[in-house]
Amino acid sequence: MGRIVAAVFVGAAIPILGFWLVLTFGREPPSTNGDLVGAGPVLPQPDKSLIPTVNFSQAEPWPAGQKPIAPDGFKVTLYAAGLDHPRWLYVLPNGDVVVAEASTAPREPESIRDRVQFWLQRGAGSIKPSPNRITLLRDSRRSGEVDGRFTFATGLNQPFGMLLLNGQFFVANTDGVWRFPYRDGDTRLAGNGQKILDLPAGGYNNHWTRNIIASRDGAKLFVTVGSGSNVGENGIDNEFHRANILQINPDGSGLRVFASGIRNPNGLEYAPGSDVLWTVANERDMLGNDLVPDYLTSVKDGAFYGWPYSYWGKNIDERVKPQRPDLVEQAIAPDYSLGSHVAALGLVFYTAHAFPAHFRGGAFIGEHGSWNRRPFTGYKVVFVPFRDGKPDGKPEDFLTGFMPADLPGITYGRPVGVAIDPTGALLVADDVGNAIWRVAAEPRS
Repeated sequence: MGRIVAAVFVGAAIPILGFWLVLTFGREPPSTNGDLVGAGPVLPQPDKSLIPTVNFSQAEPWPAGQKPIAPDGFKVTLYAAGLDHPRWLYVLPNGDVVVAEASTAPREPESIRDRVQFWLQRGAGSIKPSPNRITLLRDSRRSGEVDGRFTFATGLNQPFGMLLLNGQFFVANTDGVWRFPYRDGDTRLAGNGQKILDLPAGGYNNHWTRNIIASRDGAKLFVTVGSGSNVGENGIDNEFHRANILQINPDGSGLRVFASGIRNPNGLEYAPGSDVLWTVANERDMLGNDLVPDYLTSVKDGAFYGWPYSYWGKNIDERVKPQRPDLVEQAIAPDYSLGSHVAALGLVFYTAHAFPAHFRGGAFIGEHGSWNRRPFTGYKVVFVPFRDGKPDGKPEDFLTGFMPADLPGITYGRPVGVAIDPTGALLVADDVGNAIWRVAAEPRS
């Protein structure tokens, strides 16, 4: 009897131990994003191995006096500290900066695999009780230093995107869009607000972030909703209004799908001087170190971008059953690859004049960083130059040092939202560092 019990115990322990070793040490050879970035990425064949690479970073506090690193000619300062998982930034017309503080909420693990993965995600600073708050930061002297800090809103449900339009302040919670009355200079939202749109919540890796932006004329709102699974493994019926950019009227009516097949869209911005909407998106997992590239793309009305049936145009994902060749035939490729698993979240076009001419009209992108790639990738802010309304050249490292080169696997911070302050400096939300960093151009001599 004892031998039977021992055999059962060993039989159960071996797969658990194997999964633990894969999580800890990975299984794929080192790789680089190389030809995977830019307008014409060279995609490898998918890795069909049963055991994927899982490679979480370990979050540690920023050492005293240490901060992210910007290129020569720029100065990095700590704009705000002591925040609670700041994710997204929005600059109000009067110069106040509002910060959405929210995080991936813990949930009850459904398996031993879940327990191991959740434990590692906690170590990476990805899972914690969500503060569900918006904080307002005021720099009344335009000095680059915050001199007023206020609790702008509480009692929210994983807030992310924010928008001010016609005296109404909109908040994109994970399960719906709310609006509140706002007057210039308010330091707290009044009343309980009104929910104008229900949104699906939960799902794979808690794709909970919902962003919001108004059309150029203010007549429409666009809302991002990430997928509820990796590749539709829970059934396509569970993906209703997910992996979409939705369009509504400012009162919540007129809901329609503006663009579909975008696995997890986040940042939304209009290219300078145009009516072209752009987004950054996180693509699918478990096809190997170098598949599938996260991307930056213009968003075309009515377009289908492939998820879950295909990626980067018409490259079929054979894991998805049943297939939809009719939809694959319609799938269009994104405009620009940022590299695989970088977790592109933040997006802002540089429309100010404080930075050198090279940066004007280009895009800054916050890359939160990989958890399923060896070596790590992302964990930085990159700049994508634009020319004639399109990306021009490779992504350029702009703000680095979140993951120190001499301590691979340790991260002091993870960049998310990016915004331009009234002086033309770049603000970067660091959710693991619980801070906002400010990058300003040094005065020219």
